[in-house]
Amino acid sequence: MESTMPRRPRDLEVPKTPIEYFGAELRACREAAGLGRPQLGARLGYSPQWVGQIERGDNAPSEDFAKDCDTFFETKGAFLRLWEWIQRLGHLQILPPGFAEFLQREARARVIHKFEAMVVTGLFQTREYAYEQLKAGRTPEEVDELVATRLDRQAILQGEEPCHLVVVFDEYAIRRPVGGPEVMRGQIQHLIELADRMNVTLQIVPSAKGSYPGVMGAFTVLRFEEEPDLAYVEGHVGGQLIERGGTVRARAPE
Repeated sequence: MESTMPRRPRDLEVPKTPIEYFGAELRACREAAGLGRPQLGARLGYSPQWVGQIERGDNAPSEDFAKDCDTFFETKGAFLRLWEWIQRLGHLQILPPGFAEFLQREARARVIHKFEAMVVTGLFQTREYAYEQLKAGRTPEEVDELVATRLDRQAILQGEEPCHLVVVFDEYAIRRPVGGPEVMRGQIQHLIELADRMNVTLQIVPSAKGSYPGVMGAFTVLRFEEEPDLAYVEGHVGGQLIERGGTVRARAPE
């Protein structure tokens, strides 16, 4: 005859992800309060199954759930901060390897030199162009998040002391039809407007040029006020920051 005793929840392992860490903290607070999952769920307005899924790390908590936990356990925003941590790390996970660190450095640069052979650089893209470029193989939510990140980066070109950006495009980069005529018309107009800014230098290598050093691929050089120059080289699955002085100087213009 099978036992009818309730199954004891399995012991949780050391959390390996932010979602699992949230669940471990939730379980610790619940047990410290002397509550079972049904009791906690009833007081918070959630099912015991949902509470169990959160504790095991099977599901990510919602913002409302995090706030409800803070209110009930009087944890002064600790669960909401964990939820925000989950959102930030989830955002980083959809960025290409090496790109998150590059974004941090880019935001501090005073002068940026870029060469692009295939597409319009992200700092110059319109929302429509960025969406068309990023949508392949991604969910709509991921694309929206990546587009928002790309547009947020463009803030470095504004303000009282904007970064100076020198960009060299291969002609093909601005002729590649991304998203159709309307998208390209808006993108070209945006480039024309950017080229009028005092802190933007835009140059185009004509297709008749033939072979030149840029055909080796896109790269970026970041220059800072009090830090050594950095180079960033993009690849098919990610990018690499280069801090070796000689290698950076080989890519940087005089």
